[in-house]
Amino acid sequence: MVYEIVYMKADYEPWWMFEDWESTIQSRRKFDTLTDAKLYLDELKKEFEAKYKYKEERDDCFFAYWSETERCFCDGCDEDLQIFHGLLALADGKPSRLS
Repeated sequence: MVYEIVYMKADYEPWWMFEDWESTIQSRRKFDTLTDAKLYLDELKKEFEAKYKYKEERDDCFFAYWSETERCFCDGCDEDLQIFHGLLALADGKPSRLS
């Protein structure tokens, strides 16, 4: 099994995984062992929790972080959208709890 920790930055939370979600990937690391993947995820979560005021988790494999001030303008919807920093835990390419 191959484990991955993905960091994405988008105007939506990571659990939505819209069709083009992979175009929002900022970094992606692969691991051969569950232990190494969990350690790396824990490091990133601590870093993001220190950096961003808000966070939300879903299904123990999706983690979203944001601050009220980081937004981008959407021409199509004519409004400012929240920017989310998302972490995803994947096992063999699919969202998965690392337990």
